[in-house]
Amino acid sequence: MSEAPEHAVDSPYLVSYDGELRVSKLDTRASKKLQLDKSAREAGLREHVEAISDLQKQLFADRRYSLLLVFQAMDAAGKDSTIRAVLTGVNPAGCEVHAFKRPTEEELDHDFLWRTSERLPRRGSIGVFNRSYYEEVLAVRVSPQFLDAQRLPQRPALDELFEQRYASIRDHERHLARNGTVIIKFWLNVSAEEQRQRLLSRLDEPEKNWKFESADLLVREHWKDYQQAYEHALNQTSRPWAPWYAIPADSKSYMRMAVADIVRRTLERMDLRWPELAAEEKEQLGEMRRRLQA
Repeated sequence: MSEAPEHAVDSPYLVSYDGELRVSKLDTRASKKLQLDKSAREAGLREHVEAISDLQKQLFADRRYSLLLVFQAMDAAGKDSTIRAVLTGVNPAGCEVHAFKRPTEEELDHDFLWRTSERLPRRGSIGVFNRSYYEEVLAVRVSPQFLDAQRLPQRPALDELFEQRYASIRDHERHLARNGTVIIKFWLNVSAEEQRQRLLSRLDEPEKNWKFESADLLVREHWKDYQQAYEHALNQTSRPWAPWYAIPADSKSYMRMAVADIVRRTLERMDLRWPELAAEEKEQLGEMRRRLQA
């Protein structure tokens, strides 16, 4: 069986494919060697955003590939602001962002990959999943009572069920990669203390009150369980055709720059080409020019 194309770019945050990732050993801040001052980080982000904007135009014109960006993180890690910062210069006609919340009744009437499959990016476009099918091996793994609403025809033991879901995800992503969807997955790795400070700011600053949800505290109470669930998911599903990157998220400006750098270099590796016109079409261009200049 032929493997899917490889799309991973070199990065200190690339999750290896050997299943040896240990979340407890990951830094939530960039190492001193990689740190820059804030003005340099913001300048780097602007440079990457400008390049992404230009590359997206070529992706749109080429129409052979699509790009899918998957973002997963604990609450207050900065998914929304990172998506906004990295894609701020992209033509909205060629980009769609989908945020996945609690499944609807219609979605529960289908398999767990159905609702995201309906929203995959078309060729020439960038699609963004703010949370994704990975919730089915993260939130559901931590709170397996969510399975009660899914009306599964068969319900094996939990360990076996999640092994089956990892396999389904790997097969799904391999299929997408073989058919022109380039997948990049980001886990924004925020520390428990930094999350606490950000949640407090949502309470302390009136303009942020609307962001706070009591459910955030319930999830926070299961912090260790979620870290373990992320460790399992990343080890089981980081592959060359659908790599995970564990991005330090305690510094928002560094996180945004790091994500933008990976998106830019992935687009640069995609063999994007401007469409070439046939000889007859080029002759027609000459005729159109003469008519316009007459």
